[in-house]
Amino acid sequence: MGDHMKRRVLFVCTANSARSLMAEALLRDMAGDRFEVASAGTDPATPHPMALQVLEEAGVSTEGLRSKRLASLQDQPWDYVITLCEKAANECGEVCQPAQRIAWDFPDPAQSNRRAVFALTLKELRERISLFTLVHQKETGLKATDYNPVTVFKALADELRLSALLLIRDQQKLCVCELTEALDVSQPKVSRHLATLRDTGLVETERHGQWVYYYLSPHLPGWLVRVLDETASANQALIQTPQARLQAMANRPEVSCP
Repeated sequence: MGDHMKRRVLFVCTANSARSLMAEALLRDMAGDRFEVASAGTDPATPHPMALQVLEEAGVSTEGLRSKRLASLQDQPWDYVITLCEKAANECGEVCQPAQRIAWDFPDPAQSNRRAVFALTLKELRERISLFTLVHQKETGLKATDYNPVTVFKALADELRLSALLLIRDQQKLCVCELTEALDVSQPKVSRHLATLRDTGLVETERHGQWVYYYLSPHLPGWLVRVLDETASANQALIQTPQARLQAMANRPEVSCP
């Protein structure tokens, strides 16, 4: 695989001193053969010593890591621009076109200045990046053999995500505003959980105008379809209330999505 085949990924956060630097080092360590990686900050500082320390303790190379200004990199041809905080997501806006933008939201460990917090951020970034690499290793999408049961069960080991998935399975197709209403949680929270389900290959999306609809992935292997069928039939209570809220929403046209 030549360099021209590598997908180009840019991680962005505010200071480019902890989160995006750690993400850059991790992706390079985990899949540097498949991705060209860089990171930048909207308001760059210098690499945080604890970020470098936890990377080195985890055996991840910190060679060449430095804080860079987004403006110096934004005009390059990126395939993916992954923002790690809301501020970066807002500021990245139009500048990173036509890259595919992905918004992750990780609290800034630098505010705590505690090694344990940096180590936890590293662990969470590693999990998210391993999902990202899993999903993007096949340009054609996941094949049934790519579904790792541990990854799948990790994604389902959260009540909100499991309810959302069973609800999508039950209704065939739902958009974020319907899921927000049905699950009675904030839209950013729903979107974050849906991103995990999508990264794991459990759901796929399609866009109608400004609305994004989620539906069960048609590529799910047989064993996983059976697991979901059994789970749904034995645990109707999980989605009873959300179903009722959806029904109520359908009866109030002024709040429904177009």
